[in-house]
Amino acid sequence: MKTELEKCMAGENYDCHDRVFLEFKTKARKLLAEYNNSPYEKKKERKGLLEELFGSIGSNASVGNPFICDYGCNIHIGNNESVNMNCTFVDCNRITIGNNVLIASNVQIYTATHPVELAERLTPDWTPESEEYFCRTYALPVTIEDGCWIGGGVIILPGVTIGRGSVIGAGSVVTKNIPPNSLVVGSPGRVIREINKG
Repeated sequence: MKTELEKCMAGENYDCHDRVFLEFKTKARKLLAEYNNSPYEKKKERKGLLEELFGSIGSNASVGNPFICDYGCNIHIGNNESVNMNCTFVDCNRITIGNNVLIASNVQIYTATHPVELAERLTPDWTPESEEYFCRTYALPVTIEDGCWIGGGVIILPGVTIGRGSVIGAGSVVTKNIPPNSLVVGSPGRVIREINKG
């Protein structure tokens, strides 16, 4: 029988209030409070906090504050990467960010979601005394491949992969996979042209 964590990482409905997730959140909140209150010039200490918070982080990688995430441990960041201030990563499943990636301010990356149909979204016969949560939740991974630039205020939805070298225009909402070397704008985001690979 799968644990709730195994269900979560497999993209299945899971109990987001299981003890393991509460432990992840408690640790993340503590580290985020320290990180978001740390001075910019204390780079060594800040990098140490990110190494403790994230699943992995490469060299020459920076994250502006304030920064918000859910668990932290499901975030994996490559080398030569910049996350600007005020970004939110809901990392209930894995968020993978490649090398040489630029992420502008106010970007939101979501892995957690719920079924669209009301009958599937709500737990049948739920009461406040029930062991289950009142709604069903599942989470899908998000991947941003090498060399991408994610513009300000972009929202990336669960299960999306953004192909290598792509640029997502400011304010776009990315609802589906993006091919490599694509320029994407709009809500929902659509490819408007291919980018020269140089």
